[in-house]
Amino acid sequence: MMSMSSVQAQLIAKYNYPVETHYVTTPDEYILRLHRIPKPGAPPVFLMHGMMDSSATWILMGPQKALGYYLWDNGYDVWMGNARGNRYSSNHTKLDAEKNAEFWLFSWHEIGFYDLPASIDYVLQQTGFKKTGYFGHSQGTTSFWVMCSMHPEYNEKITMMHALAPVAFMKHMRTPLLSYGRTAAKMTAGGVRFLPRTDVLWKTCFTSKLTETTCLEIYYQLVGKDVEQTNATMLPIILGHVPAGCSLKQLTHYIQLVANDRFCQYDYGPVENMKRYQQSSPPDYPLAKITARVGLYYTYNDNLSSEEDVKRLAALLPNVVEDCLYPHVHWNHMSMTWGIDARQMAHKKMLEIMKKYSYE
Repeated sequence: MMSMSSVQAQLIAKYNYPVETHYVTTPDEYILRLHRIPKPGAPPVFLMHGMMDSSATWILMGPQKALGYYLWDNGYDVWMGNARGNRYSSNHTKLDAEKNAEFWLFSWHEIGFYDLPASIDYVLQQTGFKKTGYFGHSQGTTSFWVMCSMHPEYNEKITMMHALAPVAFMKHMRTPLLSYGRTAAKMTAGGVRFLPRTDVLWKTCFTSKLTETTCLEIYYQLVGKDVEQTNATMLPIILGHVPAGCSLKQLTHYIQLVANDRFCQYDYGPVENMKRYQQSSPPDYPLAKITARVGLYYTYNDNLSSEEDVKRLAALLPNVVEDCLYPHVHWNHMSMTWGIDARQMAHKKMLEIMKKYSYE
């Protein structure tokens, strides 16, 4: 099913690229929107965004900079996913995101367990290929680890997984905003929507030069300060798309990982854990089952994904074919996605590595 309704589709069309919008229903009945820059017959590649982000992240910086366009220009059929609860995937066959708190009772566990498998199966069914390439950023990597550890058969459907700013273990996360996250996380007794798409933030940030500078500083505190690679003139465009909304339970689940120093399922407390998992603490995700080829791309100045935590993950993944800690000391959580020089300094090498692996 296709339509041309979204801002994302309009953005792609503006640059005279072809665009399609597709809908996928998950086994637990969330309706997801996929955006596609179609190249029929070409090998598919699936791109998955981070938390509070959307498919727009891959095309925001325009045809000369953004990874989505670059992959299409280099011969790939580009599919961009949207996790349940963001601005493009806020529908369900029975629940109303505005009225039913139950809609928001999910973490990134459900995104990996339900959304990614449903989306990837749809892409393969539409294209006729047996495998797809995969690029994930931040939560787009976390949800991939969930999918391939809990549904190991999906390892066979991936030519190679490119993990940009990978997140699994979080002990060394160092954002100064962590305490605010902890405060917000305490509110999650039930399903709560977190930072939905709204024009209020945009208007607040751009009322004056002072508010604009303040918003940029908050952004740096969250992701790490990288003045050289941050195109500040793009801030109005970024804030037109981010935050795109999520469930507060996603944030809570991450904060649990900071506290427990594990990569495990959601902790509901001993009593509920026994009911759900038949054990008092949540089970670890079995990383040894992730046999798909993985490339890890990470940086020194990332407040959300520290090099120590990524190295711990790398030691546990069975099939790491690329382990790239970028030497640029100021690169942050977004530099290799939105950075001014990301194409030259990151994307070109990613493309070279991807071309080594067959879709057979």
